[in-house]
Amino acid sequence: MTTATAPLSPATGRSHLQESLFSWLEPEPATKPPTAEPTLTPPSTPVPETKTLEEPARQDPPAAPAPAKKDLSHVWVVAAEIVVAPNIASIADFRGSFKTTEGQRVDALEVYCKGCRRPYDEVKGRDCAEKIDNKHLIGGDQSVRAKRKIPVPPPNAKIIPGGTINRRGVGAYVSGVSRPKR
Repeated sequence: MTTATAPLSPATGRSHLQESLFSWLEPEPATKPPTAEPTLTPPSTPVPETKTLEEPARQDPPAAPAPAKKDLSHVWVVAAEIVVAPNIASIADFRGSFKTTEGQRVDALEVYCKGCRRPYDEVKGRDCAEKIDNKHLIGGDQSVRAKRKIPVPPPNAKIIPGGTINRRGVGAYVSGVSRPKR
């Protein structure tokens, strides 16, 4: 396979971009209109233009909008039991959803809040705990919760102390803890 390349000219290459990159730093030369008579005065040095920085008129920042009240209402969902045909059951198993016929009766097994996962009877009329504080979903406050119990070995078991295993850092990688041995 042959690749043809043409030489890049300044007009088509990238070199013309470099030339004008810092041209704004140099003062522009003062040019005089051409005259028919030569003048005997010495050429004057170009005077760079000075620009003054004008401060924009001060504007007061817009007033902060009143903080919107957080919606603490529950989002109610129903755990339902629906009798379906075998072909719809396979579709529901594959897709995770299905369509039912109009007017089909649905048995509600449980009504609960989607956020706090608490039954309708317990939290009816109260704010949703998930939108206030989510600690109840992780088993309560971690600082006051009971610690995990250490399993007790069987009475005839003998515990043999072993060495420590380095599971972190480069040493663990080199020793084969986090990767299979070759």
